[in-house]
Formats: sequence, C-alpha cells, structure tokens
Amino acid sequence: MEAESKAACTYLIRSMEEKFSAKERRVADYILADPAKAIHPSMETLAEHIGVSVSTLVRFVRKLGYEGYQQFRIALAAEALTPNARMFDTEVHPDEDPVSIAFRSAARSLTLTESMIDRKELGKVAASIVAAGCVHLYGLGGSAIVAKDACHKIMRTGIRCLFVEDFHMQLMLASQMRQGDVAILISHTGANKDILAIAETARKAGAQLCALTTYPRSTLSRMADMRFISAISEATVISEAFSARIAQLAIIDALYIQIMETLGASGMEHVERMRSAIAGRRL
Repeated sequence: MEAESKAACTYLIRSMEEKFSAKERRVADYILADPAKAIHPSMETLAEHIGVSVSTLVRFVRKLGYEGYQQFRIALAAEALTPNARMFDTEVHPDEDPVSIAFRSAARSLTLTESMIDRKELGKVAASIVAAGCVHLYGLGGSAIVAKDACHKIMRTGIRCLFVEDFHMQLMLASQMRQGDVAILISHTGANKDILAIAETARKAGAQLCALTTYPRSTLSRMADMRFISAISEATVISEAFSARIAQLAIIDALYIQIMETLGASGMEHVERMRSAIAGRRL
C-alpha cells in the first residue's frame, strides 16, 4: 500500500494514535512535535533519540502502512520540508545564488570530514590494499562515481583493482574474491540492500571489507573491518547528497596519497609507466 498517496503522513499518525503501543506512542509524539527534525537522522539514531529500539520504529512505520523506514521518511519529508530543503542537503538562504549554495555546502562537508578521519585507520587501509592480491571497488547509483574514481587512482599505483557498474556483475565479482583481497564498498546511507548483498558475498569469500559511508552506525559500517565516515552538513537521506560525494572523493584522494607513500619508489615507477603510456596518445 502506498500510504503517502492516500493521506498525509502526520494525519496518519494522529488518526492511529489509539492503536499504538506505549512505545509506539512515544515515537508518534516525538515525530508530531517536530516532523522536520525526525527526517534527518538514520533509523538507528532516531530510535536512540526517542529512547526506543529499532524494531519498535520498524513496527511503527509498518503499522502506518509503509513498506519500510525509507518510504516513511520520504513521505514525511515531502510533507514537512520546503521544496528547497528537499532539493539540497543544506539550508538555502533566499539571497544565495547556486554557486554559493554548492560551494558552501561542499566546503563545510570537507572541513567536517577532515576532522573525522582517523589517520591510523587510513594507514591500516593503505597497508591492506598494498598487501592485497586484488582490490575490488563497489558502489551503486551516485556511489558508483566514487568507486570508479577510486579504481582509476589505485590502478595508477600498479595495484590490481577491479570495478564494474552493473549490480549483477558486482555481485558476481564479489563471489570470486579470495582470502586477502580487499573490497572497498561505497554507500551514502550504508543501508542499500544491493550493496549489503555485495558486502555479505565478499565477506563469505574471505575478503576484507572497507566501508566508505556517511552513517557510522549503518549496517554496512558495522559489517566492515575498516571504515571511513564522510560528513555532510544538515543532510537528509532524500537529498542528492552532493556534499557527501565530494567528501568521499577527497577521502579517496587521501587514501591514494597514503598508498603512494607506503609503496615508495615502486609506486612512482608505476605512475611514470602510466604517464608514458598516456603521453603517447596526446597530440
């Protein structure tokens, strides 16, 4: 049932209050008090803020007629947020032009992400990649852009790496990973069913998992052996997450530099070999 097309989300909550359990009524009160505030956090974070379990939150949204939390949050955001707030992942001021909006959001995301990066974790991931038999990059939708960029950079170092865009091909590649291989999985939410299926398949094959996501308590983050968190400011899950992608690209750049420092002279040899091959194609 597409509940959001039949009635407003907040109306559904109010109309069903008598059917809620005590804990579900606590969820309803929290959301009705400030619907916009309930949109931003992940499911785990919202449950923690309210003081209920994730399972209670899941039961609550399903009782309203939504298939899952994501569908519920989209319906709530469509009702509670202004069009500009739904389009961008940051607050839009009336006197700002598109360039200012985009660059302010990106700059804030980069600053926050830099402060959150664990330098020891960066070295650990780089060492694992250098020692790996093969590095696989996984990402779907917008995250595929970051995964492709990561493959492009790691390839320059001489380390064997693979990336394909099709989900089924990614799943097939994950099934063929081996002990000691590294899978870098990129997902803004860390809760996409397809990327989680890839992660589980790669883990069963014996690969080490490195997650690049925005939510540290997401399922993907909890599954991973290593992780990087990309920060976004005032973001919503239904936004295009422009600033998150920019922050993730910067993390990949930092990882590339760390890999090159770990490789030393051999890394530069591979980069020069690549440059020579490309230079021959220039007019």
